[in-house]
Amino acid sequence: MSLNPAFSVFDFFGVGVAAVSGVLVAGRRHMDLFGVFVVAMVTAIGGGTIRDVLLDRHPIFWIAHPVYLLVIAVCSAGTVVYTRISLPRERLLLIADAFALGLFTIAGVQIAEQLSVPRTIVVVMGTLTGIGGGILRDVLTRELPLVLQKDIYATAAILGASLYVFLRYAHVDMDVSAVIGMTVIFAIRIVVIIRRVDLPVFFINDTHARLRQTREWETSQSSVPPKD
Repeated sequence: MSLNPAFSVFDFFGVGVAAVSGVLVAGRRHMDLFGVFVVAMVTAIGGGTIRDVLLDRHPIFWIAHPVYLLVIAVCSAGTVVYTRISLPRERLLLIADAFALGLFTIAGVQIAEQLSVPRTIVVVMGTLTGIGGGILRDVLTRELPLVLQKDIYATAAILGASLYVFLRYAHVDMDVSAVIGMTVIFAIRIVVIIRRVDLPVFFINDTHARLRQTREWETSQSSVPPKD
């Protein structure tokens, strides 16, 4: 997804990690092999596809480079076979996913930057690239998207993307800005994974409202004259 050919290996690694996470989620939902591949593909390339469509960027990156689909297929098949023997370690997968999030986010930021869109949109496109695949995966598997829960995931992508944009505004070299942005995203996710840091959760305690409605209903019932 990145513009720099030097990052191609890391691109494939990130796509592979995302595909593995999609396979595991699909497996927990007892999908058939076709469903497993679809979820893996959506997880791996969904974010970049959303970005390219919104930016009217053609051809979409995986159509221009079908090798991404091959990477997804190989990683999906390998994961299916491996899980017959053992399950991947959750902590290692989360760490790899943290790296993929940083890579995808900054790659999306760079692509949007090259199209000269406003800086705010650059951040949005980078964030969508990083988290879009996971959102589509969760929707397909009928899960509440991770980014809408208390886990610090989308927030890490937004902070890293914003830092990249700020550094570029300060005329810092593109590659240096990219490395710093990815490092910040990765570091935030590692802290979250190790320390289990969460965002505050907003909730509405409607117990009092229900009690009030119950009392109002009881009052209205007591005021109704009895039937003969």
